[in-house]
Amino acid sequence: MPAIFDKIADALHLNKSAAAAEEKAGETSAPKAPAFDKSKVTVFFVLGGPGAGKGTQCANLVKDFGFCHLSAGDLLRAEQNREGSQYGEMIRTYIREGQIVPMEVTVKLLENAMRDALAEGREGEGWADGRGRFLVDGFPRKMDQAEKFDEEVCESSLVLFFTTTEEEMLKRLLERAKTSGREDDNEESIKKRFRVYKEQTMPVIEHYSKQGKVATIDATATIDEVHEKAKTVVTKFFAGDVGRNVTV
Repeated sequence: MPAIFDKIADALHLNKSAAAAEEKAGETSAPKAPAFDKSKVTVFFVLGGPGAGKGTQCANLVKDFGFCHLSAGDLLRAEQNREGSQYGEMIRTYIREGQIVPMEVTVKLLENAMRDALAEGREGEGWADGRGRFLVDGFPRKMDQAEKFDEEVCESSLVLFFTTTEEEMLKRLLERAKTSGREDDNEESIKKRFRVYKEQTMPVIEHYSKQGKVATIDATATIDEVHEKAKTVVTKFFAGDVGRNVTV
């Protein structure tokens, strides 16, 4: 195993013997099964440009359907600020430059967070008998992330894709910057994030569109109006009424 992955394992509190076992297993021809069974664990990816309102809508859907909301960005920011993290400064630099953190770090953080949520024994619809439902916010941002997560963690069920104009997103982010305290909420970083989003994240949307998994939601309207659109899509999904790609 390359040294960089040993360091990532240490930073993410992985058991080294387990990491070694995984490497050995990877040497065999048989593919490794995902960590979670998609028949029990439902994963919705929540994508959209910076400032499209993903976090706000995730909070609403958590109340509606009892999802566990996992923000890839929040997990990375928590890791960068964790005392003793070997990758805190690296993560901070990537975020400040509007670049995408190496996928091994992000995917493992998400897997660990999902495992923790399932171990909590949550109550409510969607959480009985080892089941769970997750909104993974702001991920995957690149094709390699999408493929690694689907193959090693859990195959995703649906992508909620919130869309609006760059002008609207910039306006929202500059307003948020007044109180967020986030290092990347400045105009220079925001424009870098827009560029990275176009170059690297849009191919992910196209990939899942080919699989018929994308629900495109116009996020230009008011928060309440966008919420109703998203709620309708998710309600239909759990009722088995969402087929191929939809637009609302």
